[in-house]
Amino acid sequence: MRIVGLTGGIASGKSTVSNLFKAHDFPVVDADLVARDALKKGNTGWKKVVSAFGDDILQPDGEVDRPKLGQIIFSNPEKRKLLNRVLAPYIWFGIVWEVLKLWMEGFKIIVVDVPLLFEAKMDKWTKPIVLVWVDSETQLQRLMLRDSTSEDDAQNKINAQMSLDLKKTKADLVIDNTGSLKDLREQFRSILVIVTKPLTWTEFGFSRRGVALFLLSIVVGVLMYFQSSLYTSSL
Repeated sequence: MRIVGLTGGIASGKSTVSNLFKAHDFPVVDADLVARDALKKGNTGWKKVVSAFGDDILQPDGEVDRPKLGQIIFSNPEKRKLLNRVLAPYIWFGIVWEVLKLWMEGFKIIVVDVPLLFEAKMDKWTKPIVLVWVDSETQLQRLMLRDSTSEDDAQNKINAQMSLDLKKTKADLVIDNTGSLKDLREQFRSILVIVTKPLTWTEFGFSRRGVALFLLSIVVGVLMYFQSSLYTSSL
């Protein structure tokens, strides 16, 4: 099984690339969706966050007011670390569970879409790592336009993540998204060639078929051993 790590930064265009993977029938595990599920009212993650941040972050219906929580963590690095520390175990478990379900369905290539892939140390479990990169000025302008926010607020959100230039030094494959959508699609096609190359023996060994063959070989070996033992005992 090949687990492809997809990452980027806020307003870099990672979601566009994630949708391209989906359009080409690749299963995508979205860490943002896993995090949202962990924050749903009544879930353990929700209880932990409410305990850490108080009832002030809740909407009248009891759900977490995500924009309000975002304002808190993006303006306070310590609060941001606290949120990450509280939610990390639930996000980890959610991602692993989704990957396991896809593995059980027989998928050989799974894309894991994680904005904080390097920050959360998930990069060691994915190969290759695809980064959607833009220069800092383009990222700032796109974020201001997307969220209709001030330059200071947009910059605070960008500064809350590892810089894209640093991520670029850690990634295996980089998509430069400073150009047009057409340019992005052309680069994506090149990425597909690499991502869909034949599995290595190690990757095959962790695929469902590889595990099945391994277990089958053990069963055959045991049966041959017992057959040989029975034959020897009859002599």
